[in-house]
Amino acid sequence: MEPIAAVPYTKEETALSPRSLRILDGDVPVTADEVRAFASSLPRSYEAQVRGQVKFRIGQIVYLALSWDGSRMGCGFPKEFRSAAVEAEPEKFARPGESDMRFNWIHVCLAAIDVDEMRDLVEDAWARAVPKYVAEEYALGNGYVRDEVG
Repeated sequence: MEPIAAVPYTKEETALSPRSLRILDGDVPVTADEVRAFASSLPRSYEAQVRGQVKFRIGQIVYLALSWDGSRMGCGFPKEFRSAAVEAEPEKFARPGESDMRFNWIHVCLAAIDVDEMRDLVEDAWARAVPKYVAEEYALGNGYVRDEVG
């Protein structure tokens, strides 16, 4: 199948990333660099190295981690929906290790998701870690919710 067109991934990344032009011929898997760039752009989010592994935090709360080889990410995810997600899409989602089952956490195969799904997962994990008003300001500023004042 021939590509239909190339479009910028985001306005900000047009000149920054070699993957900034995405070919519209199907799903394009996500790279660890794209996850890092997006997570770094979120308010109050910062990258930390923990025993050589890339993790993203809000204060001391880890909401996102990348595997050493960059093929998977772990992110905040509601425990009550984790089993359903893993059972519905085992090629995308996996349960965390036994010691992490007590946390709101899931593992995601980056090759199985596209950029939109990555953004949704990372934003949701981030929103669980920041104060509610920060998440609300972000949602309003990005057009996810309307300002109902007035």
